[in-house]
Amino acid sequence: MALTTTSCAWHTLPNEMKLAVVENLDSDDARAFSRVDLRTYKICIPATFKSVKLNSLEQMQRFLDDVPRTYCQHIQELDLCTQAVNCDVEIPSYPRAGTDAIISLLIASPRLIKLVLRLAGSSDKSLITPFAYLTELKHLTITNCSDEGHSPLSERLVVSIAASIPCLQELSLDKISRSKMHAPELEGVYPYVPLVIGDDDVPAHPSLGSELSLPSLLRIPTLKKLTIRDTHLGDGRWVTTPVACRLEVLDLGSCYHENEDFNSACTERIMATVGPTIAEFSLTTSVSDTVFAKPSVTPLPRLRKLHITPFFPVDSVVDTMSNLAGSPIETLSMQCFEDDVVDVCSALEDFLSLRVERGPEFYQKLKRIDVSIAANDPSSCDDEEYEERIEATKRLQEFCRDLQLSSVVGKAQDPALIHGSSFLGPSRASGISIPDCEKFAAVANGRANFLL
Repeated sequence: MALTTTSCAWHTLPNEMKLAVVENLDSDDARAFSRVDLRTYKICIPATFKSVKLNSLEQMQRFLDDVPRTYCQHIQELDLCTQAVNCDVEIPSYPRAGTDAIISLLIASPRLIKLVLRLAGSSDKSLITPFAYLTELKHLTITNCSDEGHSPLSERLVVSIAASIPCLQELSLDKISRSKMHAPELEGVYPYVPLVIGDDDVPAHPSLGSELSLPSLLRIPTLKKLTIRDTHLGDGRWVTTPVACRLEVLDLGSCYHENEDFNSACTERIMATVGPTIAEFSLTTSVSDTVFAKPSVTPLPRLRKLHITPFFPVDSVVDTMSNLAGSPIETLSMQCFEDDVVDVCSALEDFLSLRVERGPEFYQKLKRIDVSIAANDPSSCDDEEYEERIEATKRLQEFCRDLQLSSVVGKAQDPALIHGSSFLGPSRASGISIPDCEKFAAVANGRANFLL
């Protein structure tokens, strides 16, 4: 039987079919499609404004000025930065202007699911208020994009924000500063960790009270994934704080103000506290505590995925893996810079040799080893070095194949995997941004010629 096809004009389709088509477009395609005409633009509004990224304080203010506030109800992913780019532009009461802009956007975005805040130092305590009303928000990232020494971001403010979100599941923090109120022992003591003063006016939280130190994050019952990087983790309350959450994913970075031994001790302490529920862990520092190597007493009885970041000391790979042998690890993924490929592959071969030597009980659950490599400038590597790296990766993969392990060794596809973030790193909103919002605002006001 011959098939016949019929065609019809776009505008003759029912609205339900039009919406179904638009919902299957990504943000870029939806923006391009919306330029057909004014009627198509209106249908594309929800898809167009689903993801919004504003990279400066000026962009936030222009978005608030140019885009109808009702469009914000479609935002599900929002990425905001309060850093002022143009110092010549008059921004009254900075940084209060950044706080007010964020509050305005959050109040107008009730369907928000993912939020990234890149704050230029601490914001006003009033920033906490709207978060209690964001009932759909599940993923929060807060980063201090300023110099911590001059513009620190208070742990009290950040903890209060996170604890105010009704259904928070994933939290990522970067370069958060300790409060003098919670860490008086660090004041004036080498290595001079930056402290926040004057944040005692952050109001008591309904459930946490005035105890707004970083370890209180463990009292958020809905939290499942926690990432903390470039932050001092030396608070003793990580051990004594009652754990109300069931963390499944933990990603801890090092504090650049402290040495390797201090960071390792902090990592081990937090791992031991939340370990019983952890299934996935990202490691930046070595683990020296051999209690992790005993299956009967390991605090990580459910750990199945282990990620090792490119800043991990390569010469500690074998010892650390040995000290984590008590966990049922199935997948090991390691990131490295291109200059370290040979050393990393050699370290993993040494680990696999140890596995063979110790017999089937040692890492018996291991099924996969992957290495992700960050590309360098090709001119920095001569032919001999290039061949040496290729040979090292081949040897590792052949070794894995002999042990019936799956393995992938290749270039990192996403630069974020290397620069400041691991495989567990937070996703970034990447939708409409300035100047796009100005163009869409023009259509909303009937000035379609701005889109040509």
